[in-house]
Amino acid sequence: MVLLTFSALLSLLLTGGIFGFFYAWVCSTMWGLDATDPRVAIQAMQAMNASVRNAVFAPAFFGTPFALALTAGLAFATGQRAAALPFAAAAVIYLVGGMVLTMMVNVPMNEALATVNIPDDIDAARVIWSEYSSTWQLWNQARTVVSGVALLLCGWGLLRLMPATG
Repeated sequence: MVLLTFSALLSLLLTGGIFGFFYAWVCSTMWGLDATDPRVAIQAMQAMNASVRNAVFAPAFFGTPFALALTAGLAFATGQRAAALPFAAAAVIYLVGGMVLTMMVNVPMNEALATVNIPDDIDAARVIWSEYSSTWQLWNQARTVVSGVALLLCGWGLLRLMPATG
């Protein structure tokens, strides 16, 4: 039961972390970049995309679906089937709508932006940034909603565990 509790809390931490990461892009980062000189926005986004591949980000991004799946498996194996289902659903939802979506859409967009030479002409930069930002934000909002749903499911799973552990 200790392993299940630890796994459930780790799932909550990782799912909350990745939801918060995506959410911060929605409610501050991209709006701030949109409000600045597009040449600065392109340069800043290139730098942020290059820096996000790190050991601090990796556990939340890559580890979340595995922690959720482990928790689902442990819950199922210990007879906590009512808790296993929301953890399993959260694992699948985040895996597809968070991680795979990011790898299929946002990462290729980021890689394409990384190759852009920032034009001196502000209007040319504005076209590049406008096309990138609007599409990127749409997909970021989708993965934010999905990871928020996964977080809610994780919370539901924890609540379903409470009578057995409390």
